[in-house]
Amino acid sequence: MNFGIIGAGTIGQGIAGHLVTAGHRVVLSNKRGPDTLRDTVARLGPPATAGTVTEAAAAEMVFLAVRWQDIPAALADLPSWDGRILVDTSNQMTGPLPEDHVDLGSETGSEFVSRHAPGARVVKAFNTLFAQYIVPDPQHAEGRQLLFYAGDDADAKTDFRAVAEEIGFAPVDAGSLREGGRLMQVGGLLSALHALKQD
Repeated sequence: MNFGIIGAGTIGQGIAGHLVTAGHRVVLSNKRGPDTLRDTVARLGPPATAGTVTEAAAAEMVFLAVRWQDIPAALADLPSWDGRILVDTSNQMTGPLPEDHVDLGSETGSEFVSRHAPGARVVKAFNTLFAQYIVPDPQHAEGRQLLFYAGDDADAKTDFRAVAEEIGFAPVDAGSLREGGRLMQVGGLLSALHALKQD
């Protein structure tokens, strides 16, 4: 499977690193263009490459790892998703403080993302973990890092689960984008819950 990553910050690079270690081709992108990612992809090593956001979005599974306020622009003017999987790693926060939380009413963050990516099969994941639990090897002597995920498409969730297991996480299905998304978003029961699964 080919992967694309929209956003090349800490989370995007961390996920890319796990995928590269597993031998997958990854196109990493940001809003500033491929030339700004030369050092990053050199550090990640092959098969990581730098590309445009459009090129990254053409992959079979795409990870969205941009700041909340940048989501509409990041997803604007992209070709049809045609059922490709979009993994939303975001939280509806514009900053680190409680007052930076964006109130969407009854809508969850990933439902908001889904509206901006028509035709994509959206899976919510990685947003419950702090970066220090995403970037390092998720496999420890004590067990594997739990990774909650949610979505409305059963096949997309199955594909995501297989990838998450391959790169070392212990995935746990939290339900639909609405119900699972509420549990996973900031303030939800699963938010910032860092635990290991003993195998």
